[in-house]
Amino acid sequence: MNNNPIGLFDSGVGGTSIWKEIHQLLPYENTIYLADSLNAPYGNKSREEIISFCIKNTELLLEKGCKIIVIACNTATTNAITILRERYNIPFIGIEPAIKPAALQSKTKSIGILATKGTLNSELFSLTIEEFTKDIMVTEIIGEGLVPLIENGSLNSPEIFNLLKQFTNPMLENNIDRLVLGCSHYPYLIPQLTELLPSHIKIIDSGEAVAKQTKHIVFQNSLQKNTRNKPTLQFISNSTSKTLKFLLEDCLDEIQIETKIF
Repeated sequence: MNNNPIGLFDSGVGGTSIWKEIHQLLPYENTIYLADSLNAPYGNKSREEIISFCIKNTELLLEKGCKIIVIACNTATTNAITILRERYNIPFIGIEPAIKPAALQSKTKSIGILATKGTLNSELFSLTIEEFTKDIMVTEIIGEGLVPLIENGSLNSPEIFNLLKQFTNPMLENNIDRLVLGCSHYPYLIPQLTELLPSHIKIIDSGEAVAKQTKHIVFQNSLQKNTRNKPTLQFISNSTSKTLKFLLEDCLDEIQIETKIF
């Protein structure tokens, strides 16, 4: 199993932000990334649909021999990880909005959370909010329309900038000093958010924490790759590969990208 790949899946290309963190920390590990762009975004789907997509993605990664699976999607994690862990005998690593560190770090006792509807409405999100934000003002905003624009490669478009301005205004009115990104697509918006927000507001995403947890689980289960030869880095999309190539342009010579229906 040791030389088998780490599997990742997301409702599209956003989870590549997680993949980059994992690859940086575990550079010799083989990886397979599934971009379910055909069904993106998961955030406006029903819980039943989300679970169905997650089962499909998991079984495809298991067919390819993955030794662990990273759910590189907040909506998928908050709605389906418990079911996946019960159903399959393989380690799963999820991604959740970094609410706890934001609440602990906030000096103004006010934080903003930008996430999908599916994440904000999930039971796991509600439990996390209840546990860590008892004395904190939380401004929750659904990032409606952001994921499709990112999937289309429109990162620097006026549409993205205008939406972010609209979404962050209520947060600024509530004097936030921490902004939690609750979708794996959203780290690609950090340059625009940095331009929009005052410098004292810290933007927090979960990528580094997920990578550290992935490394921990790999070593805890003695699953680390036992050779240091060049890894196989495979990306599979069920839509166009154009945006994948754009987001991964700094490592195109290392990776394999293919499109196939799944």
